[in-house]
Amino acid sequence: MKKNYLLLLGCLVIMLPFTSQAFPVKKGDKDCTECHKPDKKYVEALVKKIAPTGTVTDIKASPIKGIWQIEVDAGDGKRGLLYMDFAKKHIIAGQIVPVEAVGKQGPPNKVDVSKIPLDDAVIVGAKDAAKKVVVFSDPDCPFCRELHKTIKQVVARRNDIAFVEILYPLPMHKDAPKKVQAVLCSKSVQMLDDAFAGKTVPEPPANCTTEAMERNKALAQSLGLNSTPTLVRDDGVVLTGALPEEKLLEWIDKKP
Repeated sequence: MKKNYLLLLGCLVIMLPFTSQAFPVKKGDKDCTECHKPDKKYVEALVKKIAPTGTVTDIKASPIKGIWQIEVDAGDGKRGLLYMDFAKKHIIAGQIVPVEAVGKQGPPNKVDVSKIPLDDAVIVGAKDAAKKVVVFSDPDCPFCRELHKTIKQVVARRNDIAFVEILYPLPMHKDAPKKVQAVLCSKSVQMLDDAFAGKTVPEPPANCTTEAMERNKALAQSLGLNSTPTLVRDDGVVLTGALPEEKLLEWIDKKP
């Protein structure tokens, strides 16, 4: 469960630009950060308990006094943020949001599903399934990969549920655009599975354009969905992040 926190941070936290902005230090404030700065090896040992492959790339003062911001590379260039108090008693996995930004970020609680076209999606599960869940996802997002494993388990267990995968690459994943382009042009579920499994995906053919990928990007933006994975239920209810199999089924089956 702890590992999933870091995976989620790799997909979500890095997308919020205000998390990297420091509050100004008032004139006369004493800067005592150096005397509290934790040893990098000590912090990295803690991080590896959360994500065994994680490495600490930087430790600096966070926007809140008394809190360190720890930049973590979870592997393959995927980065996230953790925080530690000056007393070195707590690790915080989450977002630091300035008060003025509250309400200006984050996905809506509900969207109009009639505005979600399925032409540029890949369906996992039976196409005539009674329940369809739309998933906005990126094959290079670690938390999306965990969710995709759960999706495969769900469709193997329930033939009344299908997942409509709408792929678009996050800005920090430099290899994702080619993968997304290739999958969307082929509409191949096997290629989709390979992409989420971290396997090599064939280069898009010469006649394969980026139009579908760009439409998916625009669609996510128009709905106010700016992170992956984001799920949308038949009734339009939005879920950001992933759930284990039983909890996901409970959420899907929940009556409006």
